[in-house]
Amino acid sequence: MQYLYEENAGASEIRLAGDRHRYLFKVKRHRTGESIGLRNLKTPLLYSYRIEHIDKKEALLRLDGARELRIEAKRNLHIGWCQIDPRVIERFLPSINETGVKKLTFIACERSQKNFKLDFRRLEKILLNSSQQCGRSVMMRLDIAEDLAHFSRENPESWMLDFSKNRLEEHKDDIETILVGAEGGFSEEERNLIKQEKIVGLDTPLILRSESAACSIAGKILL
Repeated sequence: MQYLYEENAGASEIRLAGDRHRYLFKVKRHRTGESIGLRNLKTPLLYSYRIEHIDKKEALLRLDGARELRIEAKRNLHIGWCQIDPRVIERFLPSINETGVKKLTFIACERSQKNFKLDFRRLEKILLNSSQQCGRSVMMRLDIAEDLAHFSRENPESWMLDFSKNRLEEHKDDIETILVGAEGGFSEEERNLIKQEKIVGLDTPLILRSESAACSIAGKILL
């Protein structure tokens, strides 16, 4: 763990209880007098807190200092992901977060699985745990779009990952927003929403699952 997430990080003192208390003092074995880093993930500040007191259920931390420390990708990437099974999204969300993707928008596309509803509170908890482990200083943003037409109006410079001889690798420095389809890809009507020259493919003869494609393009563009 690179730091501990605490929404009130920056306050002069903080009391920890519950799961975080157990993790820090029973699993990680921190002791009184030691310092630990806390972030609120709203700013790039890393706060240093000294452990003043520990008992069986609660610990008191006192602010010792702060410094700006940005841990983020070298460039911005926004992925528009046609919604798939939320259980699959939850499994792959940490991997996407760790690459440094800035924003992830879930889209109800024509071939999306529409009998599921995303639990954003659960997704944000997954992102918090992932961010603590990988060290990123500002959490990835999550959003939702009612359909691809709406998304393309809001993001007119979007690219699309699809079957194409126009290789993503040749354009990756120009891509800031890119669409990834659900299982079965995009409909012809959806493809027509994106300029033909902005439809790109991966240099592979293999068929990727939606989640594999999302992780692959994040890695190729950001890492």
